[in-house]
Amino acid sequence: MAVTIEDLYRNYGILADAKDNLSQIRRQAIKELPRFATGENILRVADILTQLLQTDDTAEFNQVNAALLSIFKTDAKGTLGGLFSQILQGEDIVRERAIKFLSTKLKTLPEDVMTKEVEDYVFAETKKVLEDVTGEEFVLLMRVVSGLRVLQTVSGRQQLVELVVEQAFLEQALNPADPDTVDRLLQCTRQALPLFSKNVHSTRFVTYFCDHVLPNLSTLTSPVAELDIQLEVLKLLAEMSPFCGDMEKLEANLNMLFTKLLEFMPLPPEEVENGENSASEEPKLQFSYVECLLFSFHQLGKKLPDFLLDKVDAERLKDFKIRQLRVALQGKTGDALKTEENKIKVVALKITNNINVLIKDLFHNPPSYKSTVTLSWKPVQKTEAVAPKRPSGEEMGSGGTTKKQNSPLPRRDARQIYNPPSGKYSSSIGNFTYG
Repeated sequence: MAVTIEDLYRNYGILADAKDNLSQIRRQAIKELPRFATGENILRVADILTQLLQTDDTAEFNQVNAALLSIFKTDAKGTLGGLFSQILQGEDIVRERAIKFLSTKLKTLPEDVMTKEVEDYVFAETKKVLEDVTGEEFVLLMRVVSGLRVLQTVSGRQQLVELVVEQAFLEQALNPADPDTVDRLLQCTRQALPLFSKNVHSTRFVTYFCDHVLPNLSTLTSPVAELDIQLEVLKLLAEMSPFCGDMEKLEANLNMLFTKLLEFMPLPPEEVENGENSASEEPKLQFSYVECLLFSFHQLGKKLPDFLLDKVDAERLKDFKIRQLRVALQGKTGDALKTEENKIKVVALKITNNINVLIKDLFHNPPSYKSTVTLSWKPVQKTEAVAPKRPSGEEMGSGGTTKKQNSPLPRRDARQIYNPPSGKYSSSIGNFTYG
């Protein structure tokens, strides 16, 4: 098929709109296109192929994908130029498929193709696209840049966090009645969470949650009807809290957490004269909420260990201890294991055990912040199977039997990489399973 790149480019509209009887012509044209991907033509070829991603013909779509990957090896930066040109200026369907192409294919390319210069270009162009994105696009593009080797350093992770901060609008007050605003914050927090470490701090997110989210906790509008938005928010806060750095308003933030703890740890019903509880119904304890709040308070409390002694008046502290004792005792009775909230017995036990460990720390005088727990919804990492080692002479008894060896304890996963859902900000978490 003797064609020129000019012919292909000029007749692209005909190719894209052709009916089934012209499918062979389109496929032959796609097959020919990579031959012209040299010099100045690389950008135009990549542009055409990117537009052809809109095809609904599976065989043709796969052929376009293969053609794009082949010209990556010729000129990766030029190919990316065509892709990003269509992402920024093309039709919605082309933009959507080009972003999905980047999120799935870039990670498969070898280092000699994805050089530092190329990865820097990807990061720079992605930042332009992120100025106006949907929820699904944001998640996919974060997947693209998070996988870049050039950003797998402390400074690189910090740049990614800065990128998420810009999307989260942390400089603005939260409107709890707007589900899109709430969802944007959730999406951004989930994207930032795997990036946090002892060197990349979660301080701005934790501060925002304490300043704007916790005060409006009961009025948050969930983007999805079946989602317990309060519990979801508290879980995110708990997971971020270990990576919080120095805070300007630490005492105020601890005070907010303390207030919320009192709210979710109600006092037991008052006793009447005969020593029995009054007829009023005993308030239900939401153990999952308490676990999250206690954990967050425990993590931030390490930074101001005298908070409960010097910053809380004696009467309020006494009240707090009574509430803690009630939670601890009720958790041990097993009543909590029968509630609708904690149907799975193992999870319920993890929750109540965590609560009891943290409460025991806070009951010390002065309060202690030394205990460590693994949040109940975080998985326990399985240890890799190791081939049994041949016993040495010292391990053998006189009769030739092997001494009993203690099996290693399973290691606990310190952090869970969050796999975010897809969709626009108004419907992005509908298919995610919350545990």
